Amino acid sequence: MQHKTQLTLSFLLSQVLLLACAEDLECVPGFQQKVFYIEQPFEFTEDQAVLNLEFDDCKGNNKLNFEVSNPDFKVEHDGSLVALKNVSEVGRALFVHARSEHAEDMAEILIVGANEKHGALKEIFKIEGNLGIPRQKRAILATPILIPENQRPPFPRSVGKVISSEGTEGAKFRLSGKGVDQDPKGIFRINEISGDVSVTRTLDREAIANYELEVEVIDISGKTIDGPVRLDISVIDQNDNRPMFKEGPYIGHVMEGSPTGTTVMRMTAFDADDSSTDNALLRYNILKQTPTKPSPNMFYIDPEKGDIVTVVSPVLLDRETMETPKYELVIEAKDMGGLDVGLTGTATATILIDDKNDHPPEFTKKEFQATVKEGVTGVIVNLTVGDQDDPATGAWRAVYTIINGNPAQSFEIHTNPQTNEGMLSVVKPLDYEISAFHTLLIKVENEDPLIPDITYGPSSTATVQITVEDVNEGPVFHPNPMRVTKQENIPVGSVVLTVNATDPDTLQHQTIRYSVYKDPAGWLEINPTNGTIGTTAILDRESPYVQNNVYTALFLAIDSGNPPATGTGTLHITLEDVNDNVPSLYPTLAKVCDDAKDLRVVVLGASDKDLHPNTDPFKFELSKQSGPEKLWRITKLNNTHAQVILLQNLKKANYNIPISVTDSGKPPLTNTTELKLQVCSCKKSKMDCSATDALHISMTLILLSLFSLLCKSFPEL
Repeated sequence: MQHKTQLTLSFLLSQVLLLACAEDLECVPGFQQKVFYIEQPFEFTEDQAVLNLEFDDCKGNNKLNFEVSNPDFKVEHDGSLVALKNVSEVGRALFVHARSEHAEDMAEILIVGANEKHGALKEIFKIEGNLGIPRQKRAILATPILIPENQRPPFPRSVGKVISSEGTEGAKFRLSGKGVDQDPKGIFRINEISGDVSVTRTLDREAIANYELEVEVIDISGKTIDGPVRLDISVIDQNDNRPMFKEGPYIGHVMEGSPTGTTVMRMTAFDADDSSTDNALLRYNILKQTPTKPSPNMFYIDPEKGDIVTVVSPVLLDRETMETPKYELVIEAKDMGGLDVGLTGTATATILIDDKNDHPPEFTKKEFQATVKEGVTGVIVNLTVGDQDDPATGAWRAVYTIINGNPAQSFEIHTNPQTNEGMLSVVKPLDYEISAFHTLLIKVENEDPLIPDITYGPSSTATVQITVEDVNEGPVFHPNPMRVTKQENIPVGSVVLTVNATDPDTLQHQTIRYSVYKDPAGWLEINPTNGTIGTTAILDRESPYVQNNVYTALFLAIDSGNPPATGTGTLHITLEDVNDNVPSLYPTLAKVCDDAKDLRVVVLGASDKDLHPNTDPFKFELSKQSGPEKLWRITKLNNTHAQVILLQNLKKANYNIPISVTDSGKPPLTNTTELKLQVCSCKKSKMDCSATDALHISMTLILLSLFSLLCKSFPEL
């Protein structure tokens, strides 16, 4: 029944075409029917004819051959389409390519459901009313044209025919659209009289798969008589593109010990051919595996999806026993569903076996020895371990911990990142007199945790025996630095301090002698036996060797060891001030014009090297003046300054004015300083201070001073 229905469809289609072409009985080379419709059965039965395809090259069909796009079908020499086996899945279309010595053509077989059959016919032939005979609405019949890509010359070659039922004299066909008068131009052309459509060059489906043209009938003046009618030209795919892997490099990772069937990665290739045909139906295969151990078939690739999975047992997927943790697979992608006629493309997949922490680190020996001198810090021993895991991961890198024997935190251990060794260091100097031996218990672990089935064993711990060697240590001053406070100017030979130094080498019973190491001012000495420090000169707080009232000296304590060891002690002497410095006056020279209106001559200041209360406030005084009239006076401004004022203008001369300054110390100290006063002539802003009347006033003052002293000594005068 199915076969009868298909034959009826084919017969109806051929009758319609015959009616349409009744006016043109010229033989057209190729398939006499371009499109066939068959109803999708439950299954195409092996060797059962599906339909008949009529091909005529108009010259006897010599050496006629057929090719079917689906390898499950073939076309017999008489045009019968038969299935090579029972087939249930075919797709939506089959393409049949026919070639003889004189012609070649392509036909399309559309596979539709029962409810699609009537609709498909109606769409093509526009059945109207209830006449039962398909009739074209327009006078132009432009059936779709199918052209295989990659056709060989000669060109142009006929690919189809447009028919018009109008017989207007002088009418001709005109073709337009993309591929004719639009870019790419000149691919198709039409015989204006016969309506034959031809192609002028080889077509590439991957460049343009479909052309939508328009055909119309025009009169001799170019006016459209009928149309335009759409003419569809489809380029039939040929298997002319190899599969290509475009997303490389392809690198996958799988953890060692992974269960069989673990997905590693996916390989996907691209085929530019028609994805609805077998030309782009890809199948994947592993061509080569390098290396081939421990199994030549470590991996499998899903032929349809391209997923690469492991196929060996987890025991064989052991990184530590493998020749190399890197495998390279040559993957092939083949189109045509993997058939031998398919085109192939290859790519290399690199698969890395990742390490997991399935091997704990183990010390190379159970006990390590180390020797260190007391008082020394630094690395004393390198602890070696072995680990079979990947050195580039945390499953190999070691972490060391001192778990016993380090209460004073004298030791630390760090990992050498290059060798994975544990570098045991002394960070606080060891004392032989306290302990000559130390025993440390050390454990080693990995940065990454071990997998659940693996644990750290006894080999992951070790002991370190450390021997401390005795050395001759220098004596130690107590305290250091030493501090004492003394008054400056204490008598020479005064005792400053008796120092105390002890020898840490308590088991050696050594003697200690003392000496001066640095005494910048040369003020001190030390008894070499008992350490008593005394003065050899006056201590002066105002000395440049004293900084912030503190004098610093260094002393040595030397033991009797072989060789001797030395310890250094620092002594800070804070000097208390005494009133041992007279105040000084400044300035000691002043100038004034003989006709000056402002008789305030100069402001005097006083300073004292001592400290309070042995400095200011200062007392300023003038010696007695000669003559009936006083010539100047001094006025105190504040604790450290006073002002000298003339009581009248003086003649041009040099005057010496004795001024005494007294500090506030107990007892106070006084210093008398002569202020030299120059009285100058001033004309036109120029001061002339050359002396004229020499020092008669000054000499008079000296005589008066002497007279005053005599009066004090001999009051009876």
